[in-house]
Amino acid sequence: SPHKAKGGWMDAQVLLTVDTELTWGRYARGCSWQENFARSYEAAGVGVPWQLRTLAEHGLKACFFVDPMPALVYGIEPIRRMIRPILDAGQEVQLHVHSFWHDLAEGREKPRFELTDFDAKGQCGLIRTARDLLTKAGAPDPIAFRSGSYAADEATLDALAELGIRYDSSHNGSHHPWPSALPLDPVQIAPLRQGGVIEIPVAQMEDKAGKLRHLQLCAVSAEELRQALLHAARQGHPLTTIVSHSFELATRDGLRPNRTLRRRFERLCAFLAEERDRLPTVHFADLDDLPLGASAVPLPARRLRRARRMAQQIWSNAVYERAL
Repeated sequence: SPHKAKGGWMDAQVLLTVDTELTWGRYARGCSWQENFARSYEAAGVGVPWQLRTLAEHGLKACFFVDPMPALVYGIEPIRRMIRPILDAGQEVQLHVHSFWHDLAEGREKPRFELTDFDAKGQCGLIRTARDLLTKAGAPDPIAFRSGSYAADEATLDALAELGIRYDSSHNGSHHPWPSALPLDPVQIAPLRQGGVIEIPVAQMEDKAGKLRHLQLCAVSAEELRQALLHAARQGHPLTTIVSHSFELATRDGLRPNRTLRRRFERLCAFLAEERDRLPTVHFADLDDLPLGASAVPLPARRLRRARRMAQQIWSNAVYERAL
């Protein structure tokens, strides 16, 4: 649990999470699984293998939420190839689910893209199928879950509890009430017990008055990430959960590195390495003594900080995405 550190700061754990998946768009354009894998997992040399090396260089922990559902369409081999390097690097694999793969495999004309498009029984069946595919591909039994697009509701938590999955990380206040549909306050960022599981919300900052922005690598600047983490340490937040994706550091076509985002990831890793004493990175397996129900408030908005990030985004999109 958090404790007083030097200078009156509090230790505040950090959960780096990477949603690791093959994408619908590449499937829809007729890509083989090998091409989808190359652009979604390896992603122009800045995908999961590069991220694993960078984490190792800085001595950091991260959780990779792997979606095994493409196995229903492509077979199990790509999922094995996703999981093995993560485990070999000493990082953690947990469960991620995009429901549309189920409907593609069933030949449904209009796939249901969100897990919450399914009733309680359907959700439980999908999560059970995904868990079994994940372990078949070589992962340990998952103890944590994040729904694709953060699409989760009370039925999702009931299913997780029934299946013995202890943690959910689908509550995203900036995507609430849809598709993130858990009955929680959007500003809830501290872990709490909810519906038979422990909910680990995605961290938020205040973007402007009354509007939240979640801490996703492509959504906030390096400055905002640093300030949000320092705020968490000052306030003694028990856990700050940051989101990224396997393909996030590449251009949208998966063919070129986005150097702005690559540098942002490198700067985040360097900062966390420097601050490891008061901002230690953790796995879900480390959270047995996690305080629940603590008070935690998102980083307040600052107009100049927001303006600097927006200028960076305009420049980055012009350089790396406009031609696409």
